[in-house]
Amino acid sequence: MRKTLTALLLAATLPTVAMAMPPEGGPRHDGPPHRGGPFAQLDLTREQRQQVDQLMDQQRRADREIHDRYMDKLPAAEKTAMDKEAKASRDKTQSEIRGLLKPEQQKRFDELQKERDARAAEWQEFQTWKAEKAKKAQ
Repeated sequence: MRKTLTALLLAATLPTVAMAMPPEGGPRHDGPPHRGGPFAQLDLTREQRQQVDQLMDQQRRADREIHDRYMDKLPAAEKTAMDKEAKASRDKTQSEIRGLLKPEQQKRFDELQKERDARAAEWQEFQTWKAEKAKKAQ
């Protein structure tokens, strides 16, 4: 009787477990939903996601500290220094994240970085155009 009951319970739970598994090669949804971002397309392991999350949290804290340190000092020279320090900090974190990745992930990471850089350049171009248009309107 016990063997039959155990077999019945096991048989009843198998479909549930099978449905909970992500499809082979498909996206994984076991991380926090807000943390996808550019790294979601890299098929990171759980350990890599945790390490990337830690690095990104450190990066956010570093950015906040840098911002707070320079916010009271708004002369142009100080603002330039803040921008350079923040960029160096971001570049360092990006390099550390890239170092965690496998070669195929690094290739995809580099492609995504180029796409982000292109969008940033486009946005900067738009902002410049918008400022020039506003000057001409005056």
